[in-house]
Amino acid sequence: MVIDRKVYNITQWAKRHPGGSRVISHYAGEDASEAFTAFHPNVKYVQKFLKPLFIGELAATEPSQDRDKNAAIIKDFHSLRAKAESEGLFEARPLFFCLHLGHILLLEALAWLIIWLQAGWLQHDFGHLSVFKKSSWNHVLHKFSIGHLKGASANWWNHRHFQHHAKPNIFSKDPDVNMLHVFVVGTTQPYGIKKIKYMPYHYQHQYFFLVGPPLLIPIYFHVQIIRTMISRHDWVLKATCNIKQSPFNDWFSGHLNFQIEHHLFPTMPRHNYHRVAHWSVLCVRNMGFLTTSKQCGKALLMFSGH
Repeated sequence: MVIDRKVYNITQWAKRHPGGSRVISHYAGEDASEAFTAFHPNVKYVQKFLKPLFIGELAATEPSQDRDKNAAIIKDFHSLRAKAESEGLFEARPLFFCLHLGHILLLEALAWLIIWLQAGWLQHDFGHLSVFKKSSWNHVLHKFSIGHLKGASANWWNHRHFQHHAKPNIFSKDPDVNMLHVFVVGTTQPYGIKKIKYMPYHYQHQYFFLVGPPLLIPIYFHVQIIRTMISRHDWVLKATCNIKQSPFNDWFSGHLNFQIEHHLFPTMPRHNYHRVAHWSVLCVRNMGFLTTSKQCGKALLMFSGH
C-alpha cells in the first residue's frame, strides 16, 4: 500500500488494523494517500504505526497516484482540504453535540412516556371488552396492546383489575390497594404445557428443513441488486443531489443534506459542512461533474420518480 509515495507492507498488520482488515485491504496494492488522511483525524499519531511497515519509496519515474486517477483532480482536492484546515473547519464544538444528545434523550423519553401511557388506556378498553362485540377480538388486541406495547401480562391484569371492579377500594379484596409484589414468579408455567398441544417440539428435527428455502429468497434479491448496481454505476452521478441548507433540513437529515461534503471529509464536524459547501461545489464542478441542490420536498419527489 502506498501513502505519500512511501510503500508499506500491510500483509500481516491488516489483521490488527483498528478499522478492520477488510477496509484497509481494499487499498492493497493501491495509493491510499487521500483515504488515509480522510479516515484518520490525528494523522501524526497514526503515522507512528506505519514506521515498522515501511519497505521503500516509489521510484522517481513512478507517478504519485494510481494510473486511473486524474492528477488535476487530486491536486484540486488537496487544495480544498488545505483551505478547510486553515479555516479550522475540522475543529468540533462539543457544546453543539452535547445539546444534540440532550434533545434526543428528551424527545425519546417524552415519546416513550406518551406511547406507554396511551397504550395503558387502550389496553384498558380492550380488557373491559368494550370495543368489539366479539369478545375474542377484544382479548386478542388486549394481549397485543398490554403485552407488546407495555410489556405486561393480559392474564395478570385481568386477574387484578376484575377484582378491583368487583370490590373497588375494599382492603384485602381490591388488589390495587394491597401492597403486593409487582411480579410473582412461580416454579411452574402452565401456559407452557398448553403450547405443547400446538407445537410438537420433539418433532422439530423433521420439519426444520422448511426454514432453509425461504432464507434463500433474500440472497437471490441481494445478488440481483448488486448486479444492477454494477451495470448502472453511472446512475449515481446522475442522481446525486444535495438538499438545500436550512435549520430544519440540517436537523432532519443530521446534516447529511451535505452528503458530498460528508464523503469528501468524513472526519469534519457536521456543523461546519455548510461553510465548506461552496468550495466543494466549485471543486466538484471543476472535475467535470454536475451538482444539484434542491428543497427537501422536491428532492423526495424526484427520488420517488415524480
